[in-house]
Amino acid sequence: MGLWRRHGKGVQLFLGVLIALLIVFSKSYAQSDAGFIYGKVYTVSNTYQGQIRWGKEEAFWNDLFNGVKLYTNNYGDIPKKENKNTSWYDFDWRLSSIWEDKKSSVSHQFVCRFGDIKTIEITGPSRVNLILKNGVKLEVGGEGYNDLGTDVQVLDQELGAITIGWNRLLKIEFEPTPDKLSSAMGNPLYGTIETVRKGNFTGFVQWDHDERLSVDKLDGDARDGKVSVSFSAIKQIEKSGNGSNVVLKSGNTYFLTNSNDVNSGNRGIIVSIEGTGKIEIPWKAFKRVDFSDARNSGLPYESYVIPQGLSGTVHLYEGASVSGQIIYDIDESWDVEILEGMDDEIQYHIPFRNIRKVTPKNYDYSLVELKNGTSLLLGGMRDVSDENDGVLVLKHGENDQEFVQWKNITEIVFE
Repeated sequence: MGLWRRHGKGVQLFLGVLIALLIVFSKSYAQSDAGFIYGKVYTVSNTYQGQIRWGKEEAFWNDLFNGVKLYTNNYGDIPKKENKNTSWYDFDWRLSSIWEDKKSSVSHQFVCRFGDIKTIEITGPSRVNLILKNGVKLEVGGEGYNDLGTDVQVLDQELGAITIGWNRLLKIEFEPTPDKLSSAMGNPLYGTIETVRKGNFTGFVQWDHDERLSVDKLDGDARDGKVSVSFSAIKQIEKSGNGSNVVLKSGNTYFLTNSNDVNSGNRGIIVSIEGTGKIEIPWKAFKRVDFSDARNSGLPYESYVIPQGLSGTVHLYEGASVSGQIIYDIDESWDVEILEGMDDEIQYHIPFRNIRKVTPKNYDYSLVELKNGTSLLLGGMRDVSDENDGVLVLKHGENDQEFVQWKNITEIVFE
């Protein structure tokens, strides 16, 4: 008791200071803007710097950039790294001979997160040079992909908000986002999605594929007229018949219909979960969403590490195995690229960086084990079914390759 009298006040003071610091830290972490896309936008006449929104959709580093790989570019001009222990950067990235040999007529898509990109150079109405953080330049195009040819919004530090047409753009250089922006385009949508048969998913939310900020609007017809309400006012949305019951934070509930925001015209709800990827839930599998405050705006730009070439061991049916650098589906070669697969109606978009191994189970499905311990049985798409074009393994450089057909693979274990 005497000891407490002598030191108790000091201990109380110490604990009080510690708790105060934890509160301040947690508040600053919760208020961090570092997950928003940020950088310099160069046009034919000016340069702008600030928060960036791609079109009316992508706003976060974990959002996906989509296009089609164009193979006419010379990918051999890859910068060489000093003291490297791999031949990966010496590989001829034109890859033309691979497709000629395999006679694949598939148009190969390129998808990565904005956080993995260093620079985007605009080269045409629907073409860009996309430079990854490791300096690799990829020519990407694609008619019909709304990430190409779109407007770009910038919240410039000096001018304020400006929307720039694609034909005015020269390039975008991405930079780490300040932890606290002087102003922001809105707060991230975050919540828990309840599905019909696949349980719940909690993470950052994209509604109808595009709305993902608190300032975005949910549209529909109420009994007394048309409604356009900010997501910042919404607490819950629950599917009901040919529309949805929308519960506001005020407690008021409205039944809305006649809009693809609230009926079967909805393109789907996407949930972003760190360590997994993006999970796309179609309207028929959706039941309800409960929105809550996000702890932060997502991982910062610095957390997206330098892209590495895929590497690992491919195990074969006859018991043999082959190890080296991997080109998966004769297409994906970097760990920032995306594996896609379906769990019933729900579609997963998983960066290869998050995957530990892929085990084909039959012609239609593969077991995908993530580094966070999650196991997913995925099918319905070429990355995880017998539509896969196979795997090319570079054992000791470009002159020592082995092509493995998908039907001969028992397991792929990534390093």
